[in-house]
Amino acid sequence: MSIKIEMLRCFAIVARRGKLSEAAAQLGRTPSAVSMMLKQLEGHLGEPLFETDRKNKLSALGEFVLEQAEHELRQFDSTIQAIEGYAKARRGRVRIAAVPSVAGSILPQAILNYSKDFPDVKIELRDMDSASVLREVMRERVDLGIATANQHSGSLNRQDLLSDAFGLVCPALHPLARLDRPLSWEDLPPHHFIANDLSAQIPAEASRQLHEGSLLKVHNMTSLLAMVQAGLGVTILPEMTAKLAESYGLIFCPLADASTRRQIHLLRKADTPASPAARELERQIIATVADLQPPQQPDQPDTPRQTQEA
Repeated sequence: MSIKIEMLRCFAIVARRGKLSEAAAQLGRTPSAVSMMLKQLEGHLGEPLFETDRKNKLSALGEFVLEQAEHELRQFDSTIQAIEGYAKARRGRVRIAAVPSVAGSILPQAILNYSKDFPDVKIELRDMDSASVLREVMRERVDLGIATANQHSGSLNRQDLLSDAFGLVCPALHPLARLDRPLSWEDLPPHHFIANDLSAQIPAEASRQLHEGSLLKVHNMTSLLAMVQAGLGVTILPEMTAKLAESYGLIFCPLADASTRRQIHLLRKADTPASPAARELERQIIATVADLQPPQQPDQPDTPRQTQEA
């Protein structure tokens, strides 16, 4: 027979209570069941744990076993609590990598809402470009990724999260900003264009030619906006960066080409089960995006046209 954790728990409670009946009541067992468990433990050890049958005075062995049993019970209860907390998403750690525009706009509200329900979960957030996000997810250095993923993303679970339109970013007094209309591709070539990794994703032929003719390409968002602010040229960025551009005194001008949109995906490794805490945060991110989307207008019924008499 091996010593079970419940034997140690039974013995520790009897030893602290000093009375079999009180220990039995605390354990939710009958006194005879508690007495039988103690006899099994003593039979395994080969010596008595109490000096008398009244269970109010420990033997030397009993003193040692009590000390060891309470240490083991504390460790065991702590382990069980940690396991249950992890399973119910109350504890643990979630690592996220996201493109800066999402990290600075969607995630603050999502994490705030999540932390209200799961205040003990540790969250690590890193902002980086899409290629780096994909690499971190693939290497399992993060639990969740938010980025633009292509159709051949390997063993990634990819879910459409949101999309935003590309537009021109330029100083408020720039000639293009004064046109007061969506800009066409033909509006841009006369002006110096600063290429970047995000705008390079636009598949339109006019965009490809614009990038090929650019003499300056900037990879870092802060540096890119500083270059535009300094008057070195204009650039194209997704609409979610507009608020960041505003802090540089820049404005966002929409493009007339409605196909110039960026798709953002929620990513995780397909063959690696997500932890309960990560799954809950994933659900919260999706819910936050849904809450922030403008409500869709119901389709308006067609109304008969009024014709004017000549």
